[in-house]
Amino acid sequence: MTDTAKRMAPLALEAMTPEQRSVADAIMSGPRKGLRGPFNVWLRSPELADRLQKVGEYLRFNSSLDKRLNEMAILMTAAHWQSPFEWYAHAPMAIDAGLAPETAAALAKGERPTTMKPDEAIIWDFCTQLRRDRTVSDATYAAAVAAWGERGVVDLIAVSGYYDAVSMTLNIGEVLPPEGAKVPIAAPKK
Repeated sequence: MTDTAKRMAPLALEAMTPEQRSVADAIMSGPRKGLRGPFNVWLRSPELADRLQKVGEYLRFNSSLDKRLNEMAILMTAAHWQSPFEWYAHAPMAIDAGLAPETAAALAKGERPTTMKPDEAIIWDFCTQLRRDRTVSDATYAAAVAAWGERGVVDLIAVSGYYDAVSMTLNIGEVLPPEGAKVPIAAPKK
């Protein structure tokens, strides 16, 4: 996957500071295998990049939430922030994990999907209320705890917040999907 950035041009490995190179090597040798998405921007602050990439690695690869549900929350975040790169990177993963393409299409439009499974409806309600109301209702909280326990609720909050930071970074860095990629989300207008 080759992404483009209008701001903060990609850093060449040989031009990185020792701190940047150490973090870049850690990211490239981990499960991501590359410096796509927000990492080029985050490397401008190597200590922050290292801490964020470790949180992201947990949330993406080790969350207590089912991958389909985790990816649904990520797509809701991408749609909220109008982050085309985030959508481009995660929509195929969500569908591969079992999210119905029509559910993903509705999420891209910011609409409540009509094809959701019961656990996906909890994700929709929780993430929608969290962003809109800055909290969730007692009923939504109880449904989430019943479905995934308190650990799952914490992981859902964290994946939403982490991908808020990712999407903001991608939008500010103007990190875009490869030219010609079909993405149903347009970047925000400046």
